[in-house]
Amino acid sequence: MDSRSGPAIIKPKGVVESISLSSRAIHRSSPSSSSKESHTSAGSPSKSLCSSASTSSENMNPYETKALREAVKTPPSAVDECPLLDGESIKGKEPDVSYICPYTGPVRGILTVTNYKIYFKSVDKEPALILDVPLGVVSQVEKIGGATSRGINSYGIEIFCKDMRNLRFAHKQENHSRRKVFDKIQLYSFPLTNKMPFFAFEFKEKYGQGEDWKIYDPIKELRRMGVPNESWRISRANENYQLCDSYPALLAVPKVATDQDLYKVAEFRSRQRLPVLSWIHPESQATITRSSQPLVGMTSKTSKDDERYVQLIMETNAQSHKLYIMDARPSVNAVANKARGGGFESDAYQIAELIFLDIHNIHVMRESLRKLKDVCFPTIDDAHWLSNIESTHWLNHIKIILAGAVRIADKVEMADKVETNKTSVLVYCSDGWDRTAQLTSLSMIMLDPYYRTIRGFEVLIEQEWLSFGHKFKTRVGHGEDKHSDADRSPVFLQFIDCVWQMTQQFPNAFEFNESFLITILDHLYSCLFGTFLFNCERERVKERVNELTVSLWSFINCQTEEFTNPLYAAHIHQHVLLPVASVRRMEVWTGYYCRWNPRMRPQEPIHIRNRELLVLKTQLQRKVEELQRELSARNARLNLQPSPPRVATPDVV
Repeated sequence: MDSRSGPAIIKPKGVVESISLSSRAIHRSSPSSSSKESHTSAGSPSKSLCSSASTSSENMNPYETKALREAVKTPPSAVDECPLLDGESIKGKEPDVSYICPYTGPVRGILTVTNYKIYFKSVDKEPALILDVPLGVVSQVEKIGGATSRGINSYGIEIFCKDMRNLRFAHKQENHSRRKVFDKIQLYSFPLTNKMPFFAFEFKEKYGQGEDWKIYDPIKELRRMGVPNESWRISRANENYQLCDSYPALLAVPKVATDQDLYKVAEFRSRQRLPVLSWIHPESQATITRSSQPLVGMTSKTSKDDERYVQLIMETNAQSHKLYIMDARPSVNAVANKARGGGFESDAYQIAELIFLDIHNIHVMRESLRKLKDVCFPTIDDAHWLSNIESTHWLNHIKIILAGAVRIADKVEMADKVETNKTSVLVYCSDGWDRTAQLTSLSMIMLDPYYRTIRGFEVLIEQEWLSFGHKFKTRVGHGEDKHSDADRSPVFLQFIDCVWQMTQQFPNAFEFNESFLITILDHLYSCLFGTFLFNCERERVKERVNELTVSLWSFINCQTEEFTNPLYAAHIHQHVLLPVASVRRMEVWTGYYCRWNPRMRPQEPIHIRNRELLVLKTQLQRKVEELQRELSARNARLNLQPSPPRVATPDVV
């Protein structure tokens, strides 16, 4: 079946099969470790992709992968040695430090700081407890206690992390070791603040063919969608980022719009982010376009050029005489933006219908995540779990984002109630790089099965998030000692959470598993790979990220078996997905938010079950093929005349 044909629409099952994707973290014991150590790492060069504060008694190692094991250039040969990556070096080591584990109490061990990570290994536990935490995860470092502090473990360092946990280490005052450790962590956790390069520029490991910086080719992706065509063209007006410095170099725009028209329209849009194509329906030519808010202001300014351009977008879909404009903001926020020169379209856009999707701003989302962290770490109050989760409003925010994407997909795919034709949608928020990216990418996942594959999802992130200028450096706070920065917000985390919600409602429709999503989030923070560094394509080109760093997709694509969903069904992946966007169907992603709590982990390591299912699936597929051959041979013997050979047509991606 052609992946670009108009697929059928399915809705989530009321009951998920007994074998389903778990919402908990995946764990794996180390095949390469000679001892029974409990390795707990985040982006670990030696063992794993995600750090954990698991106790030695559990002997669990989350997301260990062959690729990172092979990347270790100096594996540990003694109890106090720290495994190092290519480009990694030890900057400090303290032999008598205690990790204050929130679940088992103080654990004495050796603390090592490198230019990439914090590495702690216990010395008095068997099996050992290991913490392996990339410094990119660190949000804030504080000293606890002072010279007059009394009591056991009252003097040390507390580290606040971006991945839903905190770490506390106790030092002995007489050792005078705290200042040295604090200074090293402070220096290498915030390279931009200290005028140093990200570790990604030091890490030179090669994975696979090393071609995965090329996994996203905008020309190739547009051609997959049938562009250029009679209605759309590829413009190079932004080739040097002079039209819009936060947009990609290549833009898909209405064919009849000239490059001069684009400049005029950009003048009327915030940050010059004019409407451009994200996705086009393979049959109806209905489109999803994205932009920023129009610069209407308090005087209700208008722009004939912008009005005409929006009209051109509507006219590219010959089956409809209407365009939906989806403003991601609450209407009150959109009105307030007029005072700052922004706003929304007036009645002058007669062919358009404006809809507000009520997604709150980055500040509300940041506060919601802070509350969620307080609920999930370090301990969970079972008696008040539901009320505590409700008080964070996190699931309600996730529901609203998902509901907005469903409305977009519904307008593009389903017949409009008024016109009986599929309509095009223009999506924006204030600047068009936060909520807009959430909505366009989620709706594209719902509409296009390609984006539910591992490669397709990587392409989607490259296009809708990276090339269109989501400010990863600013929103995540890469390399900067500004933990209270008001521009930080979990925008991308919310997108991944929404995708996870969809995998729970449609467990057979996605090629990737939970490990894939968590790995992406872990390396969003780790700064091991260059993929999420900086704020836009222009900055990454300037810093030569593609030349000087390794792509996260190289790491993932050389070991796709680690990230494959054994329940993935090809026939389901052809359908349009319309998830139920209701709070009653939203779940707390405990596999991510609560993974540091050993009591929240599954009894059976899910990665082992996934591998078993993948092997079983392969065996059954071979058995089916064998039976089909036997059936064909039997039919051939029964027929007097041989039947013409059947030609299998591969799926077109």
